[in-house]
Amino acid sequence: MVTQIPVMQDVPTDRVTERLRPDADGIARAAALLREGRLVALPTETVYGLAADATSGAAVAGIYGAKERPSFNPLIAHLPDLAAARRQGLFEANALALARAFWPGPLTLVVPVSAGCEVSELARAGLGSVALRVPSHPLAHAILQAAGRPIAAPSANRSGRVSATSAAHVLEDLDGRIDAVLDGGATEVGVESTIVACLDGAPRLLRPGGLPRSAIEGVIGRSLVLAGEAGLAPISPGLLASHYAPAARIRLEADAPRPGEAWLGFGSDPALLASAAPGLDLSPGGDLTEAAANLFGHLRALDAAGPAVIAVAPIPDHGLGEAINDRLRRAAAPR
Repeated sequence: MVTQIPVMQDVPTDRVTERLRPDADGIARAAALLREGRLVALPTETVYGLAADATSGAAVAGIYGAKERPSFNPLIAHLPDLAAARRQGLFEANALALARAFWPGPLTLVVPVSAGCEVSELARAGLGSVALRVPSHPLAHAILQAAGRPIAAPSANRSGRVSATSAAHVLEDLDGRIDAVLDGGATEVGVESTIVACLDGAPRLLRPGGLPRSAIEGVIGRSLVLAGEAGLAPISPGLLASHYAPAARIRLEADAPRPGEAWLGFGSDPALLASAAPGLDLSPGGDLTEAAANLFGHLRALDAAGPAVIAVAPIPDHGLGEAINDRLRRAAAPR
């Protein structure tokens, strides 16, 4: 029996998905859509990616909505070359050696964010690290160059489904939910990129993929630490994410802030915002996509004010609201 995935209430499913040809016009159209904050499925050498402007929280929220992704895990930001990647992240010796050896190619590196990192907090799941990749597919490379910004691109399928390795696979899952798909034929590798974290010590293998572990170990001259060893928390796409946790305690499903509490509202009465110290609204108009885009930035801004407690208004638990509530429950968990 085929399991039907329910359509999320706040995700448009009646838009026209353009079919773009793998030529100069198709590349230019794809890049223009991405600069406008739209969603475009494009081929990489691994699998098809669902691409959006990684610098725009609203565009990234659209990825989560289209994929029905259950929580805000970090997304890989794709760049056209190492120089562009180094503007987003800090590369120590191992990361630099791996990038020079295997980029462009099916390797993702998780590195600390740079001071000038443009990748949105939503794409980074609020973390101080960023996942970066330089793909080798000529169409992906051309689109990245034309777009002129980091592009987030998880696999172009609805969450829980098999990754797409052709434009036809993309359309089976996402036709009517995204703005365009650029048909570059079947992908070469067929599995996702290998993910290695180069953060604080020995490089760690977070996800096996299209680049063999032995090739990576040959470059760094040592064995990779596995993500589950030594109690290390996974921090990459495809794994449970360790998210930014505010110093303040989080009080969920609050009707109003109590004296001394900060307030994180959703379509709140302006009087509630005025009564808090301080207060911010995820979306004054009650739009879940806008709320998702603002989530990490608003949490961080409220936490920076130093309150003991951040009271959070109820968030509808459908569509992107499920992911927002998942993130808030993680933030509110005892630690």
